[in-house]
Amino acid sequence: MNYRIQFFNKSVQSEIERWPTGIRASFVRITEQIVISGPNLGMPYTRPFGKGLFEIRARGAEGIGRAFFCCIVDRQVVILHAFVKKTQKTPEKELEIARKRQKMVQS
Repeated sequence: MNYRIQFFNKSVQSEIERWPTGIRASFVRITEQIVISGPNLGMPYTRPFGKGLFEIRARGAEGIGRAFFCCIVDRQVVILHAFVKKTQKTPEKELEIARKRQKMVQS
């Protein structure tokens, strides 16, 4: 049974649509695989952040994109937050946004 991908809101979807072409293409390939196989793809495509929060690890010639997601009932994957990564470590403020949104969709 397939999973469904949805976005937390239009601004998350718009952020991903503004990503450079190579990073966006990587994101699309990974999300297509999530729809078919489920969200537990593992490294290098997805990575758990604990407490039900995961990241999609999109990579292109232009750089690295990250999209945090969680799963809710009926095989739905919600993309909570997305950004183009500029540093080696995931910025704490990006993680906080994702965790706050995760609480909103899972409550």
